[in-house]
Amino acid sequence: MQLTARDIARMVDGELAGDPEQLVTGLAGLREAAQGDASFLASPKYQAAVKTTHASVLIIARDLEIDFGGTLIRVKDPSEAFARLVGQVAPRPVVFRPGVHPSAVIAPTARLGAEVSIQPHAVIEDGVVIGDRAVIGAGSYIGHESRLGADCLLYAHVSLRERTILGDRVTLHCGVVLGADGFGYENVGGKHQKIPQVGNVEIGDDVEIGANTAIDRGRFGRTRVGTGTKIDNLVQIGHNCVIGEHCIVCGLVGIAGSTIIGNYVTIAGQVGIAGHLTVGDKSIIMAQAGVTKDVPAGSVMLGAPAVPHKEFKRVNAAIQRLPETLAKLHELEQQLAEARARLTPVS
Repeated sequence: MQLTARDIARMVDGELAGDPEQLVTGLAGLREAAQGDASFLASPKYQAAVKTTHASVLIIARDLEIDFGGTLIRVKDPSEAFARLVGQVAPRPVVFRPGVHPSAVIAPTARLGAEVSIQPHAVIEDGVVIGDRAVIGAGSYIGHESRLGADCLLYAHVSLRERTILGDRVTLHCGVVLGADGFGYENVGGKHQKIPQVGNVEIGDDVEIGANTAIDRGRFGRTRVGTGTKIDNLVQIGHNCVIGEHCIVCGLVGIAGSTIIGNYVTIAGQVGIAGHLTVGDKSIIMAQAGVTKDVPAGSVMLGAPAVPHKEFKRVNAAIQRLPETLAKLHELEQQLAEARARLTPVS
């Protein structure tokens, strides 16, 4: 890659301030950038990193004033502009050619749409329907009577158990498992007896699910993920959960069975949510929170057990002052004891 600052300004519709001939040979984040790299400042809270960055060109917001020795390119939205730049100069994404690899095993009753790509060692069971232009990655397994919409992309070693349903444009990264049995047992005669799991998993349009995430089939009915929701790596979603539309679920989240998550909910990393709860629309569950009760719509929750974040901050502030508070309490107890001694009549 070799571009001038002028080239980049033109590509992102930016206003140039500095050397227009500054050569750019790479793209990087502020902390990782080397001489010759272009970077961006997405938020004023990261301004401290500008002082130590080695980037030669920096994309920033139009109304932001910073002290930077290199060339600036001012845009309306630095994050969007940098993403657009990356999309124009990055290597083209891998394209899977239509066709069925000879090592793939496809049941005679399976139906494949137009321009479908089936990669090596994939297994497609009876009754499966795969939409147009879908890609089934190497070593993936598509269980009986599953249905996949158009333009789905399944990377290597994805497993869909029987009767899983995917909408259009669903992306599943390596190791995703959809439709495994829910974790349901009853104690019968002192032994854990498995409860049959006869439901399925249904994924809406434009959902993306990260590597090694598992979503269990419903005990009865379905486990569902709504349109536009994005799920990170290593997430566990229990049976009969309903995840709403356009949610963000970050890595290492665990959601127990039969929980309902509303629309536009953000669940940050390492959150645990107990079963049979409801989390209202547009709520934010902050990192490492443990949700044990229903969450009203629009809430911001933090802590374990999770409470409204303002309440958590007050409690945490009190805890931080606990040594000082205990010392003061001890001092007051001594003063009280001395006062009592002075007031006690001598026999």
